[in-house]
Formats: sequence, C-alpha cells, structure tokens
Amino acid sequence: MEKFLNKYRIPSARANWWDYSAGGVYFITICTAQRLHYFGEIQDGKMILSEIGGIVESCWKQIPDHFPFVKLDAFVVMPNHLHGILIIDPVVETLHATSHHNAGDIQSPKIIPNPLPETLHVTSLQNRENETMAQISPKRGSLGSVIRSFKSAVSLSARKIHADFLWQSRFYDKIIRHENEFTQIRFYIETNPANWETDEFLN
Repeated sequence: MEKFLNKYRIPSARANWWDYSAGGVYFITICTAQRLHYFGEIQDGKMILSEIGGIVESCWKQIPDHFPFVKLDAFVVMPNHLHGILIIDPVVETLHATSHHNAGDIQSPKIIPNPLPETLHVTSLQNRENETMAQISPKRGSLGSVIRSFKSAVSLSARKIHADFLWQSRFYDKIIRHENEFTQIRFYIETNPANWETDEFLN
C-alpha cells in the first residue's frame, strides 16, 4: 500500500500529453489551503463531517446534475481533503447538448455503468470522443472545469460559515488506465478514514 501511495498521490500540473475533456477515469484529490481541518474529524476510524464537510459532500454529489457527462464513483471527505473517482464520458455531453434542440429524439443521456466492466475501455471512449469533439466545448467538458465549478460552489457556502476558508490552488489527479488500478484506488478511498493516523495529508 505504501508503494501505491507514492505512485498515485503525486501533485500534478495536468499531463500535457492528455486531453482532459477526453473520456476517461480519474482519481482526484483536493486539499484545503495549508491543509487546515475544515471538514470535520476522524472518530474511531470514521469521518464525522462538520457543517462545511457536509457542504463538500453535498456539492460533490451534485456534480452530475451540473455536468451530465460525469459519473461519480467512490469518494470520501476527510478533515482537510477529498478523494474521489470521476468518470468522464464526452458522448453524454454531446447527447445532453443535442437534447435541448431535439428533445423528441433523445429522452435522456446514458452514463457508463457502475461498477465498471472487467476492463476500462478508455481507448474506446477516446475514439468516441474524437468523433464528437467538434460539438463539445473543451473548456466546458474538461476535468479542470468540473473541479473549478465544484470548488467555487463549496467556497461560496463555506465562507458564510468560516470567512477564511480556502482551497489549495491546485488539485491532484491520476488517470486510471487499468482495472487493477481502479480496484486499488477505490479500496484506498474506502479505507482512508480508518488509516487517517498514517495519512500523508494528516498535517
């Protein structure tokens, strides 16, 4: 597990070889500024959310309501950070946009299922994305736009409770390419509260 943490918990300034509006599966970590504990505390291996922590959880769950091409998987709110898996399917964004013009043709966009199939068809998603990229706004459909919107929504409400609330300006990401990576990361997220005392984000 220690080797896994070192491999997947490295700050990234976005991979310059990857299109973040492309279909894919991402492991995301977002921290508070100076890693201050705004979101609650760990008691007996379980996360007890503060009022701001509840806002974080609520806003994260609402991401698909504002970005129909995003599906949530495992996530956890910790005292000073959030871990989550986001699945982006750009075809859903295209269907959603089209439905506003042809409501009779498309009843509702379909989002890729959870749990994922035995292999992550990232290549397939990329191929479908290439076919429809001309109809998709990269800014609107990018991972960065999703995270910026989420952080802004949390900040707006959190500062009514704690005026000094701030996020770290950057966030951590890992592009998940294989099913075994997905399984490991999901397990790490689900067991994060129980392992808080050894978490690198503790302080």
